[in-house]
Amino acid sequence: MTPPPDSPATPGDPDATSDADAAVSPTADPAPQAGASPSPGTGPAANPGTTPAASPATKQPTAGNPGPQGGFDVALGYIDSQILAGEYVNGTRLPAERDLAIHLGVSRGAVREAIRVLQAQGILVSGAGRGKGTRVQATSTNAMGRILRLQLALDIVSFADLTETRVALERAACAAAARRREPEPLDRARELQQRMRTTLDPNPFNELDTQFHVALAEAGDNRLMSDITVAIRRAVQDPISIAEHALVSWPTVRQTLIDQHDAMLTAICDGDIERAARLTEEHIRHAYRILLD
Repeated sequence: MTPPPDSPATPGDPDATSDADAAVSPTADPAPQAGASPSPGTGPAANPGTTPAASPATKQPTAGNPGPQGGFDVALGYIDSQILAGEYVNGTRLPAERDLAIHLGVSRGAVREAIRVLQAQGILVSGAGRGKGTRVQATSTNAMGRILRLQLALDIVSFADLTETRVALERAACAAAARRREPEPLDRARELQQRMRTTLDPNPFNELDTQFHVALAEAGDNRLMSDITVAIRRAVQDPISIAEHALVSWPTVRQTLIDQHDAMLTAICDGDIERAARLTEEHIRHAYRILLD
Protein backbone atom coordinates (compact mmCIF):
# COMPACT_ATOMS: atom_id res chain seq x y z
CA MET A 1 0.00 0.00 0.00
CA THR A 2 1.51 3.36 -1.02
CA PRO A 3 0.21 6.89 -0.46
CA PRO A 4 -2.01 8.37 -3.19
CA PRO A 5 -0.06 9.75 -6.15
CA ASP A 6 -1.81 13.12 -6.02
CA SER A 7 -0.45 13.89 -2.56
CA PRO A 8 -0.12 17.68 -2.14
CA ALA A 9 3.38 17.60 -0.75
CA THR A 10 6.65 16.66 -2.35
CA PRO A 11 7.55 13.16 -1.11
CA GLY A 12 10.16 13.19 1.60
CA ASP A 13 9.88 16.94 2.33
CA PRO A 14 7.67 17.45 5.39
CA ASP A 15 7.51 21.20 4.89
CA ALA A 16 6.98 21.28 1.14
CA THR A 17 3.68 22.40 -0.36
CA SER A 18 2.44 22.62 -3.91
CA ASP A 19 0.13 24.82 -5.94
CA ALA A 20 -2.58 22.26 -5.33
CA ASP A 21 -2.82 23.51 -1.73
CA ALA A 22 -3.89 26.92 -2.97
CA ALA A 23 -6.42 25.47 -5.37
CA VAL A 24 -8.58 23.76 -2.78
CA SER A 25 -12.24 24.72 -3.14
CA PRO A 26 -13.54 27.24 -0.56
CA THR A 27 -16.24 24.74 0.35
CA ALA A 28 -13.73 22.06 1.32
CA ASP A 29 -12.55 21.71 4.85
CA PRO A 30 -9.04 22.98 5.55
CA ALA A 31 -6.17 20.50 5.46
CA PRO A 32 -5.50 18.82 8.79
CA GLN A 33 -3.13 20.68 11.04
CA ALA A 34 0.19 19.11 12.03
CA GLY A 35 -0.32 16.54 14.76
CA ALA A 36 -4.05 16.14 14.07
CA SER A 37 -5.81 13.14 12.53
CA PRO A 38 -8.15 13.82 9.63
CA SER A 39 -11.82 13.55 10.47
CA PRO A 40 -13.89 11.05 8.46
CA GLY A 41 -15.63 12.67 5.53
CA THR A 42 -13.49 15.80 5.44
CA GLY A 43 -10.67 17.04 3.22
CA PRO A 44 -10.41 18.36 -0.32
CA ALA A 45 -12.32 15.40 -1.80
CA ALA A 46 -15.46 15.99 0.30
CA ASN A 47 -18.48 17.52 -1.46
CA PRO A 48 -21.46 19.01 0.41
CA GLY A 49 -24.40 16.70 0.58
CA THR A 50 -22.51 13.58 -0.47
CA THR A 51 -20.95 10.72 1.43
CA PRO A 52 -17.23 10.48 0.67
CA ALA A 53 -15.78 7.17 -0.44
CA ALA A 54 -13.86 5.19 2.13
CA SER A 55 -10.13 5.77 2.19
CA PRO A 56 -7.30 4.09 4.08
CA ALA A 57 -7.61 6.82 6.71
CA THR A 58 -11.33 6.23 7.31
CA LYS A 59 -11.80 2.50 6.87
CA GLN A 60 -13.00 0.43 9.78
CA PRO A 61 -10.26 -1.65 11.49
CA THR A 62 -9.01 -4.51 9.34
CA ALA A 63 -5.88 -6.62 9.19
CA GLY A 64 -4.19 -3.79 7.28
CA ASN A 65 -5.75 -0.98 9.32
CA PRO A 66 -5.48 -1.91 13.03
CA GLY A 67 -7.81 0.81 14.33
CA PRO A 68 -7.49 0.55 18.13
CA GLN A 69 -3.70 0.53 18.01
CA GLY A 70 -1.88 3.71 18.97
CA GLY A 71 -0.87 5.98 16.12
CA PHE A 72 2.82 5.34 16.76
CA ASP A 73 2.33 1.56 16.42
CA VAL A 74 0.33 2.00 13.22
CA ALA A 75 2.97 4.27 11.66
CA LEU A 76 5.86 2.05 12.73
CA GLY A 77 4.08 -1.09 11.54
CA TYR A 78 3.29 0.49 8.18
CA ILE A 79 6.89 1.50 7.48
CA ASP A 80 8.11 -1.93 8.63
CA SER A 81 5.62 -3.65 6.32
CA GLN A 82 6.65 -1.53 3.33
CA ILE A 83 10.31 -2.43 3.89
CA LEU A 84 9.52 -6.13 4.36
CA ALA A 85 7.35 -6.14 1.22
CA GLY A 86 10.16 -4.60 -0.81
CA GLU A 87 8.21 -1.39 -1.48
CA TYR A 88 10.79 0.64 0.43
CA VAL A 89 14.37 -0.32 -0.45
CA ASN A 90 17.67 1.35 0.37
CA GLY A 91 17.54 4.86 -1.05
CA THR A 92 13.73 5.13 -1.15
CA ARG A 93 12.45 8.51 -0.04
CA LEU A 94 9.44 8.30 2.24
CA PRO A 95 6.36 10.44 1.68
CA ALA A 96 6.13 13.60 3.75
CA GLU A 97 5.11 13.17 7.39
CA ARG A 98 1.85 14.99 6.71
CA ASP A 99 0.97 12.71 3.80
CA LEU A 100 1.73 9.55 5.77
CA ALA A 101 -0.33 10.84 8.69
CA ILE A 102 -3.35 11.50 6.46
CA HIS A 103 -2.93 8.20 4.64
CA LEU A 104 -2.76 6.18 7.86
CA GLY A 105 -5.30 8.20 9.84
CA VAL A 106 -2.87 9.04 12.63
CA SER A 107 -1.28 12.21 13.94
CA ARG A 108 1.77 13.71 12.33
CA GLY A 109 3.50 13.45 15.71
CA ALA A 110 2.96 9.68 15.70
CA VAL A 111 4.59 9.41 12.27
CA ARG A 112 7.49 11.59 13.39
CA GLU A 113 8.07 9.44 16.47
CA ALA A 114 8.07 6.24 14.40
CA ILE A 115 10.62 7.79 12.05
CA ARG A 116 12.84 8.77 14.99
CA VAL A 117 12.80 5.22 16.33
CA LEU A 118 13.86 3.83 12.95
CA GLN A 119 16.55 6.49 12.70
CA ALA A 120 17.96 5.37 16.06
CA GLN A 121 17.95 1.78 14.76
CA GLY A 122 19.96 2.80 11.70
CA ILE A 123 17.14 2.12 9.21
CA LEU A 124 16.17 5.68 8.18
CA VAL A 125 18.06 8.93 7.74
CA SER A 126 16.59 12.42 7.47
CA GLY A 127 17.95 15.59 5.95
CA ALA A 128 16.73 19.16 6.35
CA GLY A 129 15.58 21.22 3.40
CA ARG A 130 13.57 20.81 0.24
CA GLY A 131 14.24 17.62 -1.68
CA LYS A 132 15.97 15.83 1.18
CA GLY A 133 13.30 14.46 3.53
CA THR A 134 13.51 10.98 5.04
CA ARG A 135 15.06 8.05 3.22
CA VAL A 136 15.59 4.37 3.84
CA GLN A 137 19.31 4.03 4.35
CA ALA A 138 20.25 1.07 6.51
CA THR A 139 23.59 1.56 8.25
CA SER A 140 25.59 -0.19 10.93
CA THR A 141 24.47 1.05 14.33
CA ASN A 142 25.20 0.55 18.01
CA ALA A 143 21.48 0.36 18.84
CA MET A 144 21.71 -3.36 19.62
CA GLY A 145 24.59 -2.71 22.02
CA ARG A 146 22.59 -0.02 23.83
CA ILE A 147 19.63 -2.35 24.23
CA LEU A 148 21.78 -5.18 25.59
CA ARG A 149 23.61 -2.81 27.94
CA LEU A 150 20.32 -1.57 29.40
CA GLN A 151 18.92 -5.10 29.66
CA LEU A 152 22.06 -6.15 31.53
CA ALA A 153 21.70 -3.21 33.93
CA LEU A 154 18.04 -4.08 34.53
CA ASP A 155 18.79 -7.81 35.08
CA ILE A 156 16.74 -8.80 32.04
CA VAL A 157 19.80 -10.68 30.82
CA SER A 158 22.72 -11.82 32.95
CA PHE A 159 26.44 -11.53 32.35
CA ALA A 160 26.56 -15.32 32.28
CA ASP A 161 23.94 -15.36 29.50
CA LEU A 162 25.95 -12.87 27.47
CA THR A 163 29.14 -14.84 28.07
CA GLU A 164 27.60 -18.08 26.79
CA THR A 165 26.29 -16.18 23.77
CA ARG A 166 29.76 -14.73 23.18
CA VAL A 167 31.32 -18.19 23.35
CA ALA A 168 28.96 -19.60 20.72
CA LEU A 169 29.19 -16.52 18.50
CA GLU A 170 32.94 -15.92 18.64
CA ARG A 171 33.81 -19.59 18.27
CA ALA A 172 31.90 -19.54 14.99
CA ALA A 173 33.34 -16.13 14.03
CA CYS A 174 36.96 -17.15 14.58
CA ALA A 175 36.41 -20.48 12.81
CA ALA A 176 35.07 -18.48 9.85
CA ALA A 177 38.07 -16.14 10.11
CA ALA A 178 40.45 -19.12 9.92
CA ARG A 179 38.55 -20.36 6.88
CA ARG A 180 38.37 -17.02 5.02
CA ARG A 181 41.37 -15.07 6.40
CA GLU A 182 40.35 -11.72 4.98
CA PRO A 183 43.64 -9.74 4.83
CA GLU A 184 42.55 -6.24 5.89
CA PRO A 185 40.85 -7.22 9.20
CA LEU A 186 43.77 -9.52 10.09
CA ASP A 187 46.26 -6.72 9.45
CA ARG A 188 44.16 -4.50 11.71
CA ALA A 189 44.11 -7.20 14.40
CA ARG A 190 47.93 -7.40 14.32
CA GLU A 191 48.20 -3.62 14.64
CA LEU A 192 45.78 -3.63 17.59
CA GLN A 193 47.85 -6.34 19.28
CA GLN A 194 50.96 -4.17 18.99
CA ARG A 195 49.13 -1.25 20.58
CA MET A 196 47.87 -3.45 23.43
CA ARG A 197 51.45 -4.44 24.25
CA THR A 198 52.25 -0.82 25.12
CA THR A 199 48.90 0.10 26.71
CA LEU A 200 48.96 -0.27 30.47
CA ASP A 201 45.76 1.48 31.56
CA PRO A 202 42.68 -0.82 31.68
CA ASN A 203 40.31 1.62 29.94
CA PRO A 204 42.16 2.09 26.62
CA PHE A 205 43.26 -1.55 26.78
CA ASN A 206 39.62 -2.63 27.08
CA GLU A 207 38.70 -0.55 24.02
CA LEU A 208 41.56 -2.05 21.99
CA ASP A 209 40.50 -5.50 23.17
CA THR A 210 36.97 -4.89 21.84
CA GLN A 211 38.32 -3.69 18.48
CA PHE A 212 40.57 -6.77 18.27
CA HIS A 213 37.65 -9.18 18.69
CA VAL A 214 35.62 -7.24 16.13
CA ALA A 215 38.50 -7.41 13.64
CA LEU A 216 38.64 -11.20 14.05
CA ALA A 217 34.90 -11.44 13.40
CA GLU A 218 35.27 -9.29 10.29
CA ALA A 219 38.08 -11.54 9.06
CA GLY A 220 35.41 -14.20 8.54
CA ASP A 221 33.55 -11.83 6.19
CA ASN A 222 30.25 -12.12 8.08
CA ARG A 223 28.77 -8.70 8.75
CA LEU A 224 26.06 -9.97 11.11
CA MET A 225 28.57 -11.81 13.28
CA SER A 226 30.74 -8.72 13.56
CA ASP A 227 27.74 -6.50 14.37
CA ILE A 228 26.51 -8.83 17.13
CA THR A 229 30.07 -9.15 18.44
CA VAL A 230 30.23 -5.37 18.71
CA ALA A 231 26.84 -5.29 20.46
CA ILE A 232 27.78 -7.85 23.09
CA ARG A 233 31.23 -6.38 23.66
CA ARG A 234 29.70 -2.93 24.15
CA ALA A 235 27.16 -4.35 26.57
CA VAL A 236 29.82 -5.93 28.82
CA GLN A 237 32.50 -3.28 28.38
CA ASP A 238 31.70 -1.28 31.53
CA PRO A 239 31.53 -4.27 33.94
CA ILE A 240 34.78 -5.60 32.49
CA SER A 241 36.48 -2.21 32.88
CA ILE A 242 35.34 -1.92 36.52
CA ALA A 243 36.62 -5.43 37.26
CA GLU A 244 39.96 -4.74 35.56
CA HIS A 245 40.49 -1.60 37.65
CA ALA A 246 39.76 -3.57 40.82
CA LEU A 247 42.33 -6.29 40.07
CA VAL A 248 45.52 -6.15 42.10
CA SER A 249 47.03 -8.55 39.59
CA TRP A 250 46.03 -6.49 36.54
CA PRO A 251 49.55 -6.47 34.96
CA THR A 252 49.63 -10.28 35.04
CA VAL A 253 46.07 -10.60 33.71
CA ARG A 254 46.81 -8.07 30.99
CA GLN A 255 49.82 -10.07 29.77
CA THR A 256 47.78 -13.30 29.82
CA LEU A 257 45.10 -11.69 27.64
CA ILE A 258 47.75 -10.52 25.17
CA ASP A 259 49.29 -14.00 25.02
CA GLN A 260 45.87 -15.57 24.41
CA HIS A 261 45.19 -13.06 21.63
CA ASP A 262 48.51 -13.97 20.02
CA ALA A 263 47.60 -17.66 20.05
CA MET A 264 44.15 -17.02 18.59
CA LEU A 265 45.53 -14.81 15.83
CA THR A 266 48.24 -17.34 14.96
CA ALA A 267 45.69 -20.17 14.67
CA ILE A 268 43.50 -18.03 12.41
CA CYS A 269 46.39 -16.97 10.18
CA ASP A 270 47.49 -20.64 9.95
CA GLY A 271 44.01 -21.61 8.82
CA ASP A 272 43.58 -23.98 11.79
CA ILE A 273 39.80 -23.80 12.17
CA GLU A 274 39.37 -26.15 15.15
CA ARG A 275 42.24 -24.65 17.11
CA ALA A 276 41.07 -21.10 16.48
CA ALA A 277 37.57 -21.95 17.77
CA ARG A 278 38.91 -23.79 20.84
CA LEU A 279 41.37 -21.05 21.82
CA THR A 280 38.67 -18.42 21.44
CA GLU A 281 36.36 -20.25 23.84
CA GLU A 282 39.16 -20.79 26.35
CA HIS A 283 40.06 -17.10 26.17
CA ILE A 284 36.49 -15.88 26.79
CA ARG A 285 35.86 -18.31 29.66
CA HIS A 286 39.21 -17.49 31.28
CA ALA A 287 38.48 -13.75 31.17
CA TYR A 288 35.02 -14.34 32.65
CA ARG A 289 36.44 -16.41 35.54
CA ILE A 290 39.14 -13.87 36.34
CA LEU A 291 37.08 -10.73 36.00
CA LEU A 292 33.46 -11.47 36.85
CA ASP A 293 32.90 -14.96 38.22
